[in-house]
Parts: sequence; structure tokens; C-alpha cells
Amino acid sequence: MFKLMLFLLTSLTLMANTINGIAILVKDEPITLYDIEQEMRKNQRPLKEVATLLIRQKLEGLEVKERHLNVSSQEVYAEIEKLADQNKLTVMQLYNAVLSTQKMSEKAFKAAIKKKLLSQKLFNAIAFSHMEEPTADEEKEYYRLHQQMFTHPESFTVSIYSSKSQARLKEKTENPMFYAPDVKSERTTLQYDAINPRLAEIIMKTDINSFSPVLPGPDNTYMSFYVEEKSNIVTQPLEKARREISNIIMGEKREQVLGDYFDRLRVNADIKMIRMPEKKEKKTDQPSFESFMQGF
Repeated sequence: MFKLMLFLLTSLTLMANTINGIAILVKDEPITLYDIEQEMRKNQRPLKEVATLLIRQKLEGLEVKERHLNVSSQEVYAEIEKLADQNKLTVMQLYNAVLSTQKMSEKAFKAAIKKKLLSQKLFNAIAFSHMEEPTADEEKEYYRLHQQMFTHPESFTVSIYSSKSQARLKEKTENPMFYAPDVKSERTTLQYDAINPRLAEIIMKTDINSFSPVLPGPDNTYMSFYVEEKSNIVTQPLEKARREISNIIMGEKREQVLGDYFDRLRVNADIKMIRMPEKKEKKTDQPSFESFMQGF
């Protein structure tokens, strides 16, 4: 018993040292070893990339405080309502969709939306000069270089599985041979241009002969799409893609302005590198929340 207690106390002490151990000081604001290790574990990013990201986030947070910027709960909810409306979902269905596809709780989703809105306010405060809309030639060049982004199947042959029980539907998708009379299925063909863009993206990313994540459906049901075929690959014409291209280019310009500003800020900021965790670096293609939100 004594050895067990000693082991537990030692483990707790080591954990406390990791959590309390300061790795970086940004204007006397700490980034801990625990912060770095959690970010590396969560998103499987390499150490150098994580350190740069956390320093940028700390600088942004300090800048927000210095400029007295704030986002109210009403602003957050209004943004969530707008996202839900754009995707023809109720707010609760949007929460369920984010939970199913991104494993993000309602609380975490609201926090991410608040962070996004604060970032927008910070950008508006920093970018004193108005950014010009991309020209037709810029849009055309972007389309030429990224044509694969606008290439997609014309239709999907799917079997739609639905149930009022999310757990039963998940059980069925994980074991198709499982007998579940309360899970219904319907085979149909979905036209790419006729369905919600976010749903089209999810089905696009689902492999043939595989189930999509469980998603919220109509009338308080849940559904999953078993993808059988993706037919007739077509390329969206430039004129139809112009609005999307314009939004992408403006987003890149916005990030360029912010990146340049915080690069300059970082050079002049009082940043002390104290110690880094010893950890093997890993890379991944897992999408961030920001990339996910581009779909809305």
C-alpha cells in the first residue's frame, strides 16, 4: 500500500511539474510545457509548428486585451444562427453535425466561434486600409491553378440509413450485419448541385462502400449515407465558382495582413524561450476547425 501511495504521489508531482513548467514567456505571459504537449497530442503537429502557433495565439490574445475588443454571447449565437440558416439546419442540428463530424462539443464550438469573431474584429482593427476585391484576372488565375478544387462527381448513389436513435444508427453503421428493425434504409441518387454544399463535401470525403459520419436528419432523426458510387466527374465552370474563389482569395489576403502584422510584432516583442519538451515530431493532414468552417 505504501509503495502504491508513493507511486501515485510521484506521478501527481510529475504531472504538476509538467503543467506548471513554463516553456515560453511572451511579454511575461506563460506558455507551459503542458500547453505545448496538449497541442501536439491533439493535432499531431510538430514541436516547432506548435510553438509558433501558441506564440501567435498569445500575441493575438494580448493584442485583443490592449485594444479592449470583446465578443458578446449574443454575437456568438447570432453567428451560429447564421451558419445554421446557411446550411438549412436548426441550431441544434448544427451542434449535432459539428459533434458528429468534428467531435466538438457545443461549449467548444461556441468557444471556437467566439475566437473566430474576435479574430475578425482584431483584423478590422489592424487593417486600417480597405482590402481591394480580387480582379477577374486574379480569380481566373486562381481557378487555373486550383481547378481540382472545383472538380466533383455529378451525382452520388447512396443508401440513406436513418433512425430516431443515434446510438442504434451508430451501432448499425459500425456493424452492417447487425439486425436493427428501428433503422430504416432507402437507396437513392443525389445530384451534387441539388444538395447542401456541406453534405456534398462530407459525401465526397466518404470512401466508396463506406458510411458517412452520423448526421442530424429531419424530424429529430439521425442519418448516415452509405456511398455506393460517385458518377460522372465534372468541373465547375469559372463563372459559377467566382464567388467561392473571391472568398478564398480575400481570406488569404486577410491572413497575409494578420501574418505580416504579427511577424513584426513578434520580432519586437519580449519573448523568452525557456525550455521545450522532448518529443518526437509528427505531421498529419487532420483538418483544423478553421478549415472546417470554410465549408460554411
